[in-house]
Amino acid sequence: MKIMLEEEIVKKLLEKQYTVTTAESCTGGLLAGRILNVPGASSVYNEGHITYSNEAKERLLGVSHETLVRYGAVSRQTAEEMARGAARAAKAEIGLSTTGIAGPGGGTKEKPVGLIYVGCCIGTETYVKECRFHGTREENRNAAVEAALKLLEENL
Repeated sequence: MKIMLEEEIVKKLLEKQYTVTTAESCTGGLLAGRILNVPGASSVYNEGHITYSNEAKERLLGVSHETLVRYGAVSRQTAEEMARGAARAAKAEIGLSTTGIAGPGGGTKEKPVGLIYVGCCIGTETYVKECRFHGTREENRNAAVEAALKLLEENL
């Protein structure tokens, strides 16, 4: 039987005695759900944040108003601040974030449907990956979750 990515991650987190938290916009809890599907995840996951609005990103995660105005919610900068803010708010070693345009509407020429940023803060280091997906809303959201998990695995 194939071991799922989230199972590997939970195993590594348990070994390192790290905790992880999530800050999700476009994925709306799917990322947390993938991690929490793993038996034993309760030892490494204490809380998560679904921050769909800019106001929630600011209030719950400490994303700067200036960042949101200058770069927008769908940006490398916002994904970075979301990951760092989630880790800080949860007092976790790791924060994972997702922000983007899942579709089918909401896209622009500059920021098309399928543009999603995933962020990963581990201690003092923060990594952000820009993704461009071309599926349905559900496919884009699931692809974003997979990208966030891969980003974490690569940097653990």
